Amino acid sequence: MSDEAAPVRRRRGRGARERILKAATELFTAQGVNATGMDQLTSAGHVSKRTLYLHFAGKDDLVHAYLSQLQDGLLPAEPSAEADPGEQMLAIFDWDCHTADGPLRGCPFINAVVEVPAPDHPVHMLAASYKSEFTRRLTALARQMGARDPEQLGEQLSLLYDGAVARNMIYNSTEPAAHARAIAAGLIDEAAQPTRGTLHVTST
Repeated sequence: MSDEAAPVRRRRGRGARERILKAATELFTAQGVNATGMDQLTSAGHVSKRTLYLHFAGKDDLVHAYLSQLQDGLLPAEPSAEADPGEQMLAIFDWDCHTADGPLRGCPFINAVVEVPAPDHPVHMLAASYKSEFTRRLTALARQMGARDPEQLGEQLSLLYDGAVARNMIYNSTEPAAHARAIAAGLIDEAAQPTRGTLHVTST
């Protein structure tokens, strides 16, 4: 038997795009976008470079597709008549930082922007769009709840979430999410309270 390493076996046929995206999710999550090379992606996805480039124009296109597939699973729920909006808002802090493909370290959109800082880059623009939609959904839930200032509450909860995710990444723990959830519960309760009228005293 030859001592030479056997070549990587390439799978053909259907499912190549899904394998590439799965490999990208695992590698981008574990080591970041810039540290992941195309050779590594083809090896992990069991495809040739030709096949990879048939599905994705380049690495930027692959990063964009990787983030796009994560959006729906990470965004807050849309308002629903069957669900309590306050609980739906709090649910954003009940994460275990996992997707179907494995654990997430921090927010993949924030992570990508750190590595692709140019504001006019498609990946950066997608991340900004995702964060805007994240806040919009929280604002919609706050409005459904009857919050005094739904825009303010939506922005507060969005910022609180981003801070909790960042601390989760630093400490490799979901404990910051529990603290953030408690703070969010107080903000939601405060926003739901009726506005207190101002007492006017008329001098005689």
